[in-house]
Amino acid sequence: MSQVTEQFNPDYNPTGIEGGVDTNLLPWIAIKEVPGMSLKTMRASAETGSYSVIVKLDAGSKMPAAVYLSGMDLTLLSGQITYRQDDQESRLIPGTWGYISANSKVAEMRADEESEFLANFYGAVAFLDDQQSIASILTSLDIMRLARQYGVTLVPSTLSACIQDRPEELKNSPEPLAITGTNGQKLVDSVESEAAGTGGFNHPHFVDTRQVPWVILPDLPDIGLKILRVSEDNGYISLIVRQNGVASGHTHIGSSDFLVLNGHIGYRAGPPEGYGPGVWFFEPSGARHDATQRVTDEDLIYTANVYGPLIFDEGKGTPVSAVLSWIEYKELAAAFGVELIPSANPNDTTLLASTMLKVQA
Repeated sequence: MSQVTEQFNPDYNPTGIEGGVDTNLLPWIAIKEVPGMSLKTMRASAETGSYSVIVKLDAGSKMPAAVYLSGMDLTLLSGQITYRQDDQESRLIPGTWGYISANSKVAEMRADEESEFLANFYGAVAFLDDQQSIASILTSLDIMRLARQYGVTLVPSTLSACIQDRPEELKNSPEPLAITGTNGQKLVDSVESEAAGTGGFNHPHFVDTRQVPWVILPDLPDIGLKILRVSEDNGYISLIVRQNGVASGHTHIGSSDFLVLNGHIGYRAGPPEGYGPGVWFFEPSGARHDATQRVTDEDLIYTANVYGPLIFDEGKGTPVSAVLSWIEYKELAAAFGVELIPSANPNDTTLLASTMLKVQA
């Protein structure tokens, strides 16, 4: 055990619901409307309609044609998926990150082999039948219902909800992710990757994260960022983070979520050994941390969506020392020559409601 581990949070005494969940312990919940598709449910918001899940597709199964009524980002963790949209196909491999913008009509997502991916939905998805009419809609309320049915406590969306009593442990046997016990660093780091090949992307909203350069600032040499998407519309930022140093005291003005891929993070009232691969977190708006850090000698790597600015300080009650928002992330991407994933698809002209909007002569 490293010296940092011994010093981190020696008085571990959790109260209320933690901000994260170990997805390896969650059950796979089969979706009967989509044969071969299962979900691990993490969070669902009744206020915004957003929800976060891990999706598993059995080999040969597929998500049918769908219209994404709000955006969705995904990280392919294992397997291989053929993605079809606008009569073109893209081959998604582990380490692929993508953003499907609102109103996009996706023809198909087919698993060439058993595949698992992290998906953050910003709203409902309308699944279509063979006649391209709406067959079903998956909403945050459906995710809440599934979680209740299987006894899964969802990660709270607000600070006030975090003070609820801790739930009883799940009675099911753990169902680990396929990446459990593997080197998660290989998903996103070309140095650790055994394969030099990349995915076959014919759509602009996918990227092989291994090919995205690490942004490393001179004054923060222990923290690297792969900046994937920056939204000027709502200020959202999507990243891969390699955090081998200590993040000083900060407050989340907007919420954020992240999935640990490699290493262990010392966090909140977490255990001294930290949280490892497969643990997914949601930081409610207003959450404050005195510090977060790795607690082993491995590279700590995690995915991250940041839904608003971070305010840094030198200790609780001290003046603000720095503010980090989408503006700074976009400037960093430009300075390091990073090509960002677009937040809209201007080539997608197939809207579900197009026939309803025709102007009568």
